[in-house]
This record gives sequence, structure tokens and C-alpha cells, in this order.
Amino acid sequence: MNLALDPQTAAPDYTAIKQRQQTVWSSGDYAMIGTRLQIVGELLAEAVDLRADERVLDVAAGTGHMTLAAARRFAKVTSTDYVPELLDKARARVAADSLEAEYRVADAEKLPFADGEFDVVVSTFGVMFAPDQARAASEMLRALRPGGRIGLANWTPQGFIGQLFKVQSSHVAPPPGVPSPVKWGDESFIEQCFGPHAAQIRCERRDFMYRFRSPQHWLQVFRDYYGPTLKAFATLDESGKRALEKDILDLLSRMNIGDAQSLVVPAEYLEIVVTKR
Repeated sequence: MNLALDPQTAAPDYTAIKQRQQTVWSSGDYAMIGTRLQIVGELLAEAVDLRADERVLDVAAGTGHMTLAAARRFAKVTSTDYVPELLDKARARVAADSLEAEYRVADAEKLPFADGEFDVVVSTFGVMFAPDQARAASEMLRALRPGGRIGLANWTPQGFIGQLFKVQSSHVAPPPGVPSPVKWGDESFIEQCFGPHAAQIRCERRDFMYRFRSPQHWLQVFRDYYGPTLKAFATLDESGKRALEKDILDLLSRMNIGDAQSLVVPAEYLEIVVTKR
């Protein structure tokens, strides 16, 4: 399948970009962030109407909240990521609940599976970070059987995480030529990627609620554990760090719907279910 989105744009060095991404995602401790997203995986499992014994592929699974949700429903789930350290965390979480899953180190842009091998292909806040977006979408479609479902949860451009990425990019420029991951949270992009191959596409906007003690508490956790934020601060001098800190705290304060004693920030994401023709 050829899903090239912009043939006039010279292809970036995806190998170098992914090596840099692997360093970013293996820094900190993403499990401290990912475990808080478990509700997203549970909701997506219901949205795709996941059934026992279905063959499920979790793409860019991270620390495994979607893998765990699928295993809880007795699916035959294969959990993949190109960062082995993240899969180790996913494996430990599934084992702690006395559940079962398989694990494969795999690149979302080159999935090591046969055509049509899976009944359901899912990704929560994972595949959206693949630098070659068209190829990642094509690979998910290829691995899915006709009539199967793709389930995705992706941050939206206008939501909190989309705005956070925009703030961070204003201080630390992203690799040239790589489209923003939050394009995956736009309905028109989903239609462009999957529409020609879909019998049906359903999209629903949801909010994940970040609940912390304060803006400062949220920032400290993300500076310590979330690779993209940790690395953004690490690349800046002291003046740059203070400027980025101020901009993030301002964003958190603007979006806080809690009170003076707590932080409650809605982070919009797009929940997507694609049924393949």
C-alpha cells in the first residue's frame, strides 16, 4: 500500500530520527507516566468491541496499558515496541495481574508479521510518534485481516498535550521534515490514511484528566520521568530551562480546571475505530 502524504518533500533520515527517539523514550521512566493512562486502554478496548481469543497486535505499546486491557479480556495479544526497556515494564505489569501476552521488539514502520495476521490492531499514544506516518499507517492495515478493526487513541493538536508539544518545540526544535505526531489526532488525517481501505471510521473526542497536586508537581514528575520533557530541558542552558519552565507552568495554570489546592487538566485525545474492508 502506498500512503505517501507529500511526495514533493524530501524524506528525512528516519533511521537517525528513530535512534534519537529510542534514546528519548528510554530515558526517565515512562512507566511513571504510562500507568496513569490505563483508563484510556480500557475505554479503547470497549470501543473496538474486543472479544476473547481475538488476535490483537498492540503497536508501539510503551509500558502496556492497552496490552493489559486486551489481556484482561482474554485476547491473544502481542505487545510490540522498538524500545526493549518499555516492553520489560509492560511484561512486569501483565505478570503482576497473572495475565498472559507475547512480546516482540518491533518497529511500527516495519512490523514483523504476516499480512492479515491479526483481528485487531491497536495503539494508544504510541504509533502517532512514528516519524514516517504514512508507512506506519500502511503497516497497521497490512497486518490486519479484512473485516478487522484498528483502534487508536491519539492526542489532538488543540488539546493539552498538543499545546505542550508546541511549547516545547518553541524552545527545542524538532527534527526537520518530521510532521507533528498530533496530526494523528485530526479526523481529516485519519480519513486520509485509512479512508481508502475502510468500511467504516468512527472518531470520538475524549478527555483524559491529569490530576496532580499543583502545576509545579506535574512539571517535576514530567521533568523526571517523561522522556520528551526530560530531554527538552537537558538540551537547554539555565536561561533556556527557566524560560521553558515558565511557559509550561503558564500553560498548566491556564488549562487547570481544579482549584488552588489541586491541578486538574483535561487532555483531549481522539479515540478512533477503523473497520477494514
